[in-house]
Amino acid sequence: MIHASVDAFLAAARPALAKGPVAMVLVEDLVEVDSTLRHLIAAGFRTVLAFAPPELTLPPDLEAVHLIRHPTRAEDALLDAVNPVLDAAPTTTWFHYCFNAEFLFHPFRETRNVRELIAFHAEERRDAMLGYVVDLYAADLMTHPDAVDMAAPLMDRSGYYALTRTGADGQPKARQYDFFGGIRWRFEEHIPKDRRRIDRVALFRAQPGLALRPGHTFNIEEYNTYACPWHHNLTAAIASFRTAKALKANPGSTFDIPTFRWHNSVPFLWHSQQLMDLGLMEPGQWF
Repeated sequence: MIHASVDAFLAAARPALAKGPVAMVLVEDLVEVDSTLRHLIAAGFRTVLAFAPPELTLPPDLEAVHLIRHPTRAEDALLDAVNPVLDAAPTTTWFHYCFNAEFLFHPFRETRNVRELIAFHAEERRDAMLGYVVDLYAADLMTHPDAVDMAAPLMDRSGYYALTRTGADGQPKARQYDFFGGIRWRFEEHIPKDRRRIDRVALFRAQPGLALRPGHTFNIEEYNTYACPWHHNLTAAIASFRTAKALKANPGSTFDIPTFRWHNSVPFLWHSQQLMDLGLMEPGQWF
């Protein structure tokens, strides 16, 4: 289904937002769009929205995806796509957003789907789930000059850290940290300071007044917390080629980066257990 704009989608297909969970994909280029959409469908999302430029077409077997024309490289393109949808959604609907060439992982995803995940998380009185963006990259940039290798990607097994997040008053925010690591950390001289964090709210439930802010945080502070006050909660991960792809596409950085490989690079196995073993995903009380 093709819609001329976000407003056109909401006018014609707003009831689709009641069939959650809903995944929203901001398509910045044409790299691994099909695989991103198929990954979300296989994960158990009932509705998938693809905000995309006019040059994107989808194969017939993905015709159930809502293809929404949108200026995805414009400033605030993500906010201009996500926030109107949240405003129009029922308060019972859970959402996930990502970019193309990004893949959501959650504990035990090989045997449990995302609907089971959010059902358990909601029972713990949580309306949002923190995630960490785990950078993926090709081992050989001569063979894969765009840094994307779905067959044999690498990831960093260490080098992740967190700093206490402070508010405008300089005081620490309760149960909030700024997380760093991956190639955003290793090549930080090429990354603007306000884009170096790797934390992102991976799954969240709509409610009146909820809005995504610049920097991948929400205006309701509890949505930005990693856990509830009484015990550890589930967290997710987003395996992403986005940063590697951008660093190789950018003329200001591509020639400074002959390889992303380093001594802590390991093959990414496309399996949730690897991310849990490395501490990049938390199963909480879900066994």
